[in-house]
Amino acid sequence: MNEIRGVILFDGVCNLCNNAVDFIIKRDHQRYYHFASLQSEKGKELLEKHGVSAEIDSIVVIENERAYIHDQAVLKIIPKLPFGWRVFLIAYAFPPTWRHKLYKWLARNRYRLFGKKESCRLPTQEEKELFL
Repeated sequence: MNEIRGVILFDGVCNLCNNAVDFIIKRDHQRYYHFASLQSEKGKELLEKHGVSAEIDSIVVIENERAYIHDQAVLKIIPKLPFGWRVFLIAYAFPPTWRHKLYKWLARNRYRLFGKKESCRLPTQEEKELFL
């Protein structure tokens, strides 16, 4: 297994979240991130270890033993993507309260807008080394 530098915890039944994981995997050429669903045993263990509620309604990024949630988690991921995607760092130009409100609205409505799976995703054979 590659060295684990960053971990992304995601809602394993959320279509939007799973598509985001696919997007990141395809573009994370340095294999910086590893993944676990919030519902998995490893996900629950990492949430507890970093003092994040198991009821979190957010993607969680863990880097350097620190957990980032909501819009801060997304903003931690962007710099690890190829150069062209870094244009989205423009989000820092917006007030944090706006970013947070937009993220919370999207999180609250993600199932209605993008749908929900019956069970958590299973990684493909190629992805297995990236999942905890």
